[in-house]
Amino acid sequence: PMTYSIIARDPESHEIGIAVASRFFACGAAVPYIGRRVAVATQAFVNPLWGTEGRRMLESGDPAEALLKEFAARDAGRDIRQCHMLDAEGNFAAHTGVAGNMLTGPEVVEATFDTYAARRDLPMAERLLAAMRAGEEAGGDKRGRQAAGLVIHRGQDHAYLDLRVDDHGELDRLLE
Repeated sequence: PMTYSIIARDPESHEIGIAVASRFFACGAAVPYIGRRVAVATQAFVNPLWGTEGRRMLESGDPAEALLKEFAARDAGRDIRQCHMLDAEGNFAAHTGVAGNMLTGPEVVEATFDTYAARRDLPMAERLLAAMRAGEEAGGDKRGRQAAGLVIHRGQDHAYLDLRVDDHGELDRLLE
């Protein structure tokens, strides 16, 4: 199933967040993995080891790009997986084993990124939701949206904010 997500890090507040939306049930529980300084979003046909092991290895200092290459090399299911990561040095890397064929088009990703980049006036949670809302308005997942999630860490092992919605898109109301 096609899912779209965003990983963001605020260099001033040191917050790290992942927002995700999908037609896939419970994507907010399956996709985001965040540590003190790192983040992993494993999606499409999720391999939770990419999330749990990735978070642990990134926290140990492994670079995201090399780690994703290693994961893909040893996973026979790599061609049906998607993953993007933020390492402890602030570098991003992505693996796209499947094309975004369930998104309405590249404008979804562009609108999500552009809105996040433009809305520096908002706190992290609202900024991520604005970005995802823009992606949704640009077309989102062409099958519709069933579930969404928002996770933010502030340098601890546990989440500062962890919201998940299944079968309804009410993250805005829950955040409020």
